[in-house]
Amino acid sequence: MQSLVPDEIIQMLQRQKYHLVGSHSAVKRCRWLYNSIVQGRTCYKQKFYGINSHQCLQMTPSVFHCTLGCVFCWRAQSGDNNLTWDETKLPEWDDPEDIIDGCIKEQKRILTGYKATPNADQTKRLEALTPKHAAISLTGEPTMYPHLDGLINGFHKRGFTTFLVSNGTIPEALSNLSEEPTQLYISVSAFAQSAFSKICRPHAKSSWKKLNETLELLPSFKCPTVIRFTLARHLNLEYPELFAELVKKANPTYLEPKAYMHVGFSRLRLNFSNMPTHSEIKDFGSKLATKLGYNMLDESPDSRVVLLSRLEKAIKLA
Repeated sequence: MQSLVPDEIIQMLQRQKYHLVGSHSAVKRCRWLYNSIVQGRTCYKQKFYGINSHQCLQMTPSVFHCTLGCVFCWRAQSGDNNLTWDETKLPEWDDPEDIIDGCIKEQKRILTGYKATPNADQTKRLEALTPKHAAISLTGEPTMYPHLDGLINGFHKRGFTTFLVSNGTIPEALSNLSEEPTQLYISVSAFAQSAFSKICRPHAKSSWKKLNETLELLPSFKCPTVIRFTLARHLNLEYPELFAELVKKANPTYLEPKAYMHVGFSRLRLNFSNMPTHSEIKDFGSKLATKLGYNMLDESPDSRVVLLSRLEKAIKLA
């Protein structure tokens, strides 16, 4: 790990409460895990899809590596704070079973202090020690991990549901899956190649073409599929009609327009004024729904996200 990434990056991630697993994976406590156990407030994924926030394990098999350098991303990217590494130079990959075991172990370590936390719901805390859902997202691009099939299968064998979140730039990794995730997310944050180059800053010239190949691949999936739009004011929020053309290629089960949040390293690239209100996100969603004939099924003002679908109601996954 140290040979590919500066020690300062590893130390910084540890200070930010990332729990590193093996040489290239990580788990981090989602704030909704805390909110669910201590405050009784849950994530929009629970509201929309029935996933228990307190039993959700947020992980990545690619903590240091990504194919894009999106301006709105909260993660540390090569070049931030004058720290550089080659995000496309890949490590010797760890076995998926070892990653899963390590992630579950670190999730239990994360929960250690909750036994003495004031107002913690101890029933939820005990349930949380047996996670039931893996959000394969967190940071980096998970489809860069070549044993993604084994990772998904390993989680499923342990009784987990899985959300796989990808930027869609490696369509072959998705088309070669022999086991689909419980739900597949593709992040789409630009509506044309010029905007994609400015907003997503790809490391390879073919990335826009690859993303479009992924969108064309989505109808072949049997699991529910989602296009998530991360929207920033003065960047991409103003173009719902143009995004609609990309949606038509993919015919996803759901659309999730979601606000850019001014957190982490994104603060080096964007301003607080770029962060939309929930009202603006809802307006974007309404225009997109009208253009496509989708229904607005739900919303979560806390997360500044709305849920669109042709379905009358969302499929509960747990």
